[in-house]
Amino acid sequence: MKIAILGVWHVHAPDYTRTALAHGEVVGFFEPNDALADAFAAHFGLPRFATVEDLLASDCEAVIVCSATKDHTADIIAAAKAGKHIFTEKVLALTDAECDAIEAAVNESGITFVISLFQKYIGSRKAVKAVAHSGELGKINYLRFRNCHNGSTGNWLPAHFYNAEECGGGAMIDLGAHGMYLTQWILGVPASVSSAFTVSCDYPAVAEKNTDRVEDNAVTVMSYPDGAIAINETGFVSTNDPVVFEVHGELGMVRMEGDRVTKRTAATGGQEVEVPVPEGDPAPIVQFVTGNILPGCGMAEAKALTHMMVMAYGK
Repeated sequence: MKIAILGVWHVHAPDYTRTALAHGEVVGFFEPNDALADAFAAHFGLPRFATVEDLLASDCEAVIVCSATKDHTADIIAAAKAGKHIFTEKVLALTDAECDAIEAAVNESGITFVISLFQKYIGSRKAVKAVAHSGELGKINYLRFRNCHNGSTGNWLPAHFYNAEECGGGAMIDLGAHGMYLTQWILGVPASVSSAFTVSCDYPAVAEKNTDRVEDNAVTVMSYPDGAIAINETGFVSTNDPVVFEVHGELGMVRMEGDRVTKRTAATGGQEVEVPVPEGDPAPIVQFVTGNILPGCGMAEAKALTHMMVMAYGK
């Protein structure tokens, strides 16, 4: 498949490009920011299109959208109208209305659409879901996901990840997206949401570029009509934090830390036992470029993620 890269704003653009090159042909890229474009071109040696229109007029069959989140709606709708298959970085868009417009354009065009909700395909996450949905825990009443890194305190995140207009938020809308879609995967979309967002990093280099003071430390609490509560913890200010994913029910619990999964249930006599971790599935970008697309990374899931972010930010 011939692919074009529509924006290199997102930090995952290089990895997606390498995957596309490994499975097909990349005809070029578009990026309005000269500094980002020059660095990307120097690394990959790919031609740069002058405009989005030039990219879409090329012989590419598909686009990988890694533009700024605020540009997703215009970019994805234009690509759909041009008949290009679409892979996009999360989140899909910043509002529910924008997601509806994107969905209409994608449906009308009949193209293939995939969003990168990659943690759903990792074996350890699949093991947690399998136990949670097996009935072994009884009625589920609590879920917690924690996923953090030190992008701010380590000062390695790019400056534009602190631009509220381009990103739509800070740590929660970026890294916290994984906790949102995993929560929806297990419990569905919540009925009500409240968040605590803070700025805890005062390192000078970060403070200079973080002029909008987007949050770098975040927790969102979600509640469900049946009494379940979910907590999504994330941030750019923690070092050596393992990823933790746990689900609790009336009869027991399952917990993932790193890639190790254990459970304590009535069936195990309350003792901690190891849960077998299945092999993971190919990441969504691999599914997209090979044409072997699995359930779980389509438009419905993309819209649910944006909706949960809208709720988290109180928009």
